[in-house]
Amino acid sequence: MKAGLSAGGRGTYGPAMSLLSEEIERYARHLVLQDVGGPGQAKLKAARVLVIGAGGLGAPLLHYLAAAGVGALGIVDDDVVSLSNLQRQVIHRTEDVGRAKVASAEEAIRRLNPHVAVNLHPTRLTAVNARELVRGYDVVADGSDNFETRYAASDACFYENKPLVTAALGQFDGTLTTIRAHETRPDGRPNPTYRCLFPSPPPPGAVPTCAEAGVLGALPGTMGSLMAMEVIREIVGFGQGLVGRLLMVDARGMRFETMAYGWDEANPLSGSERSA
Repeated sequence: MKAGLSAGGRGTYGPAMSLLSEEIERYARHLVLQDVGGPGQAKLKAARVLVIGAGGLGAPLLHYLAAAGVGALGIVDDDVVSLSNLQRQVIHRTEDVGRAKVASAEEAIRRLNPHVAVNLHPTRLTAVNARELVRGYDVVADGSDNFETRYAASDACFYENKPLVTAALGQFDGTLTTIRAHETRPDGRPNPTYRCLFPSPPPPGAVPTCAEAGVLGALPGTMGSLMAMEVIREIVGFGQGLVGRLLMVDARGMRFETMAYGWDEANPLSGSERSA
């Protein structure tokens, strides 16, 4: 039995877990951080995170969550790797073209960190299966590329009492926020839902797809890395997160701005007139 480092008591995401000697060396730069340390690293090891999409956002997100020592990563994606993905989806290689993205991502994660368990969900998340998919995880990170999936994921997280980190990309811009709609603020007012921020999807065809409009290759890397930081912060529990705040990144002008948003009593999930 290898010597280990144990966190005292129960963490938010499971019981205290010992770190093996190899893990202590692997995560040494976390362990010396005052806001992470042994207890925080043990929370990461105990955590289960569901990542929706193994594409532009999911690729760096999965890399950094695996490197950070998140104990179990679930990957939801029904697509295969294409050559045009490789300009930004850095978890996949040229040799992976034609493979299922979940399989390619799993292989990359296992090369990076063998201590991380990987659960594959080679399917498309929909309103029908979303609640079942998110139920077995502690945090959900949505890197999907369409509003239908975003609404399905956010609604499921509300009903299953799961925190959601969600991001979206434009050609040269991106947004990121965290949703904890199943909880209330200290003043008793509900936290906002995704539908408080975006009450309804845009009309069909109003937002061009990535294939139609293009995207700067390094931008998903930036936004996916920011998603990873927010997921890690949610698990470990330090700093001020993005609940009720939308981070907006403009790559043309290299500007980072934050817009506050709040609960809309007309939203259909937690609004004043929601159906029972």
